Amino acid sequence: MPGWWAPCSGSDPQQLDRARRFHDRATPDPVVRHTRYVLRELAHRIATIEAQQADLEKRLRPLVADHAPALVGLNGAGVHTAAALLVTAGDNPERMRSEAAFANLCASAPIPASSGKTTRHRLNRGGDRRANQALWRIAMVRMSSDPRTRDYVERRTTEGKTKKEIMRCLKRYIAREVFRAITSPPGDLPPAGPLLRQLRKQRGLSLQAVADVIDTTAIRLSTLERELAFDTNLARRAHTYITT
Repeated sequence: MPGWWAPCSGSDPQQLDRARRFHDRATPDPVVRHTRYVLRELAHRIATIEAQQADLEKRLRPLVADHAPALVGLNGAGVHTAAALLVTAGDNPERMRSEAAFANLCASAPIPASSGKTTRHRLNRGGDRRANQALWRIAMVRMSSDPRTRDYVERRTTEGKTKKEIMRCLKRYIAREVFRAITSPPGDLPPAGPLLRQLRKQRGLSLQAVADVIDTTAIRLSTLERELAFDTNLARRAHTYITT
């Protein structure tokens, strides 16, 4: 059946768009005809799921931002990651009595496995795996984009630590940050995105002008103001420049 997929060549969005417009063309080959039908139905189903996902995320974003602004503003913690950690904390209030208890809850407290002169820790396979995965995502984001984290990884690698050991250390540190963000958020959090935009416009400053000063992009600052992304450090830098 040569050429039956040709109308869908291109990027994934283009493929899905063309698949949604497939018709049951008369063809002597029933395999081609039914394959086009299945592709069309799958493309419509994907479109429905994507629309539902966008609607749910739109509803989730303000809920997380209102209940835990310090958490969602942590470097590397997006809305979904913060929501997963909040669910874990809310389902286990008795485990929020201390930072160590929360780390154990998130399976981010490495278990000693030393032998002789070798000091090692093994993976903690207990705890809430969903929360542990959330910590892993934050660590991965920071390892790819945060200079301090990348310097830490380089230093620990030089000391002879393996990648798995470094990841366990990072998740333990991040668990400490998350616990503090949930239980005792700082009192000097910058204003929310819409208020930040209002202050900027009152000063007659453009997005690009502020972005150039605080070393970011206008697009990034725009997503922050529209609460499509959250970053406490970036918001604090923007607020400091706008109000001084």
